[in-house]
Amino acid sequence: MFVSIVLLWLCICFVVYQLKPRRPKNFPPGPPVLPVLGNLLQLSLENPLKDFERLRKSYGNVYSLYLGPRPAVIVSGFKAVKEAIITKGADFAGRPQDMLFNFVCKHRGVVLADYGSTWKEHRRFSLMTLRNFGLGKASMEERIHGELQYTIKTLEKSIGKTLSPQVMFHNAASNIICQVLFGTRYEYNDEFIRVFIRCVTENTKLINGPWSMLYDSLPIIRILPLPFIKTFKNYETVAKFAHGFVNEHKTTRVPGEPRDYVDCYLDELDKRGDESSFSEEQLIAHLLDIHGAGTDTTSNTLLVAFLHLLNKPHIQERCQQEIDRVLEGKDKASYEDRHDMPYMQAVIHESQRIANTVPLSVFHCTTKDTELMGYSIPKGTMIIENLTSVLNEEGQWKFPHEFNPENFLNEQGEFVKPETFMPFSAGPRVCLGEGLARMELFHILVTLLRKFKFIWPEDAGEPDFTPVFGLTMTTRPYRMKVQLRSTQ
Repeated sequence: MFVSIVLLWLCICFVVYQLKPRRPKNFPPGPPVLPVLGNLLQLSLENPLKDFERLRKSYGNVYSLYLGPRPAVIVSGFKAVKEAIITKGADFAGRPQDMLFNFVCKHRGVVLADYGSTWKEHRRFSLMTLRNFGLGKASMEERIHGELQYTIKTLEKSIGKTLSPQVMFHNAASNIICQVLFGTRYEYNDEFIRVFIRCVTENTKLINGPWSMLYDSLPIIRILPLPFIKTFKNYETVAKFAHGFVNEHKTTRVPGEPRDYVDCYLDELDKRGDESSFSEEQLIAHLLDIHGAGTDTTSNTLLVAFLHLLNKPHIQERCQQEIDRVLEGKDKASYEDRHDMPYMQAVIHESQRIANTVPLSVFHCTTKDTELMGYSIPKGTMIIENLTSVLNEEGQWKFPHEFNPENFLNEQGEFVKPETFMPFSAGPRVCLGEGLARMELFHILVTLLRKFKFIWPEDAGEPDFTPVFGLTMTTRPYRMKVQLRSTQ
């Protein structure tokens, strides 16, 4: 009996030992790994950012973790991140293909598609089409100013009162990108904009949340009816809306005379035929990708900007003085006016830095066997670029851990953008909508600060700057008081 128990125990130990993941030769170091679970117990599933920083102090800027049985390399600090996504950008430009959101969007779209000919064709098409429909041009400025009139009306109704800006900024950002994609805007009480924004914001929280991490790390639980199921339902809901827009365009468009992104894509489908990588299913995925990315990141950055401007009124006042001086005698701002507004530019960029909207970027993977900072990284290894570590890196910023526009101003008060500023990531996978986001942030902040004064409500207590973690970071809900400026 005793011998049987010993043999059974030895067998169990052997099986456990075989199940324990082993780091390949010259692979980045990391903490000890448990069988099946990997390093999951060493991470907060709600928000792993502090854990990543803690492990970075122990193992360096390039270290490895096992998310269940899957190895992942966490890349921190500007030097290592730059080598991975810029210097060796093509080697690290892949996307893991067996994660929650890949299954949700059926491996389609421009954000999560793997690095290959289909992705390259669609990215090239999207960049060209967005430019043709005004990205960086006066026509896009007109769209933004047009939408801002509705935001101004919302604020004017709240003069002397308090309001929560969350929905207002999401609506504005959504409508600006809707005009590019679908050629129309929607009233803020329209079912589409309400449901679409709800589904998108819920999914951005779920995608990097605890249930998503468990889904990605432990495939065995994927068949269970756990909360990650909601991401599939939300995606199906917004996909139905997008299908409706596409079907409507198919009946109203004039081939060769595109009105928006949908028409351009349908024209491309006509030219390429059925044998290409272009399809209606890909169009739906691209519409949802571009809309989601173009709405959530911009609105979250605006929420961070106003939260800090409310709590640092001297910064708000200095912005307004610069705006008044530069725009004196003008109806509205032009994007070119930014060159005469160094302080305003510094505030916008500091808002993006502090917002840290996509803290872990979108996960990459290696496209070939490669090296990083002297370590060997096999093909197909998941790469997590810790942008948080770059945007607040000690020694790279004057004030790395506080909101201070001086981070973007030199001794002469001129605007300077450090190389470490990469809120949109960088390299081959840099955000498609970077140019649009910059233009939106400039026009929205300048226009609203020129007309209104924003005040932290007396009865609101102390502001909470702790962000809510997800695929995108956002502020906790807050309210603000609005007054018309006496100079207007």
